[in-house]
Amino acid sequence: MVATPIGNLGDLSYRAHDALTRVDAVLCEDTRVTAKLLRAYGVDRPTLSYHEHNAAQRRPEVLRRLAEGEALALVSDAGTPLVSDPGYKLVREAQDAGHAVLALPGASAALAALVTSGLPSDRFFFQGFLPAKDGQRRQTLAQLRELPATLIVYESPKRLAKTLAAMVEALGDREAAVARELTKRFESVTRDRLSALARTFAEPPKGEVVIVVAPADPEEATAAADAVDARLRTALAEMSVRDAAAAVAQATGWPKKRVYERALALKADG
Repeated sequence: MVATPIGNLGDLSYRAHDALTRVDAVLCEDTRVTAKLLRAYGVDRPTLSYHEHNAAQRRPEVLRRLAEGEALALVSDAGTPLVSDPGYKLVREAQDAGHAVLALPGASAALAALVTSGLPSDRFFFQGFLPAKDGQRRQTLAQLRELPATLIVYESPKRLAKTLAAMVEALGDREAAVARELTKRFESVTRDRLSALARTFAEPPKGEVVIVVAPADPEEATAAADAVDARLRTALAEMSVRDAAAAVAQATGWPKKRVYERALALKADG
């Protein structure tokens, strides 16, 4: 598994370049994208598409070639393979078949954004892309709300402002950073409160985007939980446990199961 540049072509490691010149073929998301990288480094190796739409059909062929003694490299269009990209099932099946699976580390947009964000980096959670639909996005953010870790989210420029606003509603107005065009000529990292970032990026910017959000403040998390309990007590005075939990979950975006469990506990406490 060979990490490739996320923007700056100079970020391909010497070891990765050497490996790409030696393998029998390169498995890639988009053969056209990888062909540009290989040409830039003077690497003349055949490519084979391997992406989310053909992975299940392609794996038997890949495993057969490995069994015949071939050496194959897996790359993504940019960055480290398997990070928001297909591949883990191939790794599992190759390992289960007794083949050596090696990682040639290198560029990663998630880690580059984290270490340039100015936010805590000792503990972090990589979400990847949030769901595109509003309801599913709110539910996912609610599940992330109390994680004691910095959050890393990939997002498209067109949805950036909407996602930042949704984060304010679901997570509170935390400190965050928007990293754009990492390692490229117009790289930028903008750190501010989520609400201010939503205003700053009201017009979609150009380039790839990573959002990094500070961890939940313990006091804010406690206050949020208290607010949910208050809503539940009011609802429980007029509704069944199930109906009260459903109503509060809908209003707050908290996971239904968790709200229901909290409603049961409040009901039991009287």
